[in-house]
Amino acid sequence: MTDNLRFSGVVPILATPFHTDESVDTASLDRLVRFMAGLGVDGVTVLGVLGESNRLSDRDRELAIRTAVAAAGSTPVIVGASHPGTRATLDLVKMAADLGARGVMIAASAEPVPNDDRLFEYYRRVGTDSPLPIVVQDHPASTAVHMPVPLLVRIAKEVPGIVGIKEEAVPTPPKLRSLIAALGPDGPTIMTGLGALYGLFDLEAGSAGFNTGFAFPEVLMGMVEAMRAGDTARARSLYTRFLPLIVFEQQPGVAVRKEILRRRGAIEGNTVRHPGAGLPPGAEAQLDALIEATLPGVDLTRPLDLARL
Repeated sequence: MTDNLRFSGVVPILATPFHTDESVDTASLDRLVRFMAGLGVDGVTVLGVLGESNRLSDRDRELAIRTAVAAAGSTPVIVGASHPGTRATLDLVKMAADLGARGVMIAASAEPVPNDDRLFEYYRRVGTDSPLPIVVQDHPASTAVHMPVPLLVRIAKEVPGIVGIKEEAVPTPPKLRSLIAALGPDGPTIMTGLGALYGLFDLEAGSAGFNTGFAFPEVLMGMVEAMRAGDTARARSLYTRFLPLIVFEQQPGVAVRKEILRRRGAIEGNTVRHPGAGLPPGAEAQLDALIEATLPGVDLTRPLDLARL
């Protein structure tokens, strides 16, 4: 078991870029990973919900992981390895390990008859056999699985290799507080997602940072740095300024986020794999106005200089 993964700070969830024919665009993925690493993020996660992992074949997954690991250098790569089957999940974990990932993110899958004991057993079997540290993803919006605090605490305390929980069950702040209180300072770290929609409130609740796909991770890094320094006013100022963009980007689907990443020069195109939808009518014009209002005259292809904004 590799146990040197630090799950805190800002670990962006990455999109999977596609060519217009919907094949994986490895050149863009390489560019995206290098762009994020160049910002100084604490790691990257590939093949999450934003990565359209449910629309990828095993061959696609292998190609994406191999590309990301090669581009990341010393930046840790966490790989989404969720699957409804326990055996299949372990196969995906092994693939990630063989290709050089530093950790895996695993979400539970819905069953016809919900059963907390079987959910625990799923994580126990995976954790017992996994060669990589595990991040538990609690995201009922995508999984239709609701994991109560006692179940998550049991998983965190009793399953080998759990290093973090990605908490995305709304309302997130009270659940974060309950988990942090139950797990204590020596337990797995808790980070927040949901596009940073509730970012300030999650940080105030004790979140260790962000594991999410907001296309301006520099903002999230600035918020985390401010909170660590005890400067809540600065964190609130950043959150307030960028909240309209956070909200707009957090629309269902991944098309808006891919378009912003394209405008940042991080990927070549904004193609979403079918049956996922592209940008809705009018979205580009709304995005134009929103970016101009939030970042007037700023070159989006360069790292944001928060001190000068």
